Amino acid sequence: MVDNSKKPPAGTEKKANRRGAARLAAVQALYQMDIAGAGINDIFAEFESHWLGNEVEGDTYLPAEAAFFRDVVSGVVRDQKKLDPLIDEALSKGWPLKRIEAILRAVLRAGAYELEHRKDVPGRVVVSEYVDVANAFVDREETGMVNAVLDQIGHQFRGDEFGRG
Repeated sequence: MVDNSKKPPAGTEKKANRRGAARLAAVQALYQMDIAGAGINDIFAEFESHWLGNEVEGDTYLPAEAAFFRDVVSGVVRDQKKLDPLIDEALSKGWPLKRIEAILRAVLRAGAYELEHRKDVPGRVVVSEYVDVANAFVDREETGMVNAVLDQIGHQFRGDEFGRG
């Protein structure tokens, strides 16, 4: 007999969990676009048909909020020329964005995009969520950098939430 007591009933996944899965998928998609030069339409087709909510190579991917996934990925692609200088400015001197690992570039770009454009999500939640996403890929020191950079960007875009200064 299978114990399903710890699993939520089918179809009742919390919106936050679907958004978290969308953020993780968005970072993976942005990484793939950066490394392989894949186009956005190919990425959407691949992730929506093969990854989101499916099992791939033995790993089950959580159902993701597809519209949120699409918004983050397309927003980063659209605004990358504006986001990258903001991230560069927030990084420690001597470590421009181009020197940062591709997966961290994807995390920082997605987080910066969401801080600027997704006012429906509290800024500190955005920072926390992307620190969690980064934690899936890198060590603690690098997640601390993600936290610091996104916190700085949060102060720029949402000073009222983060406190000025």
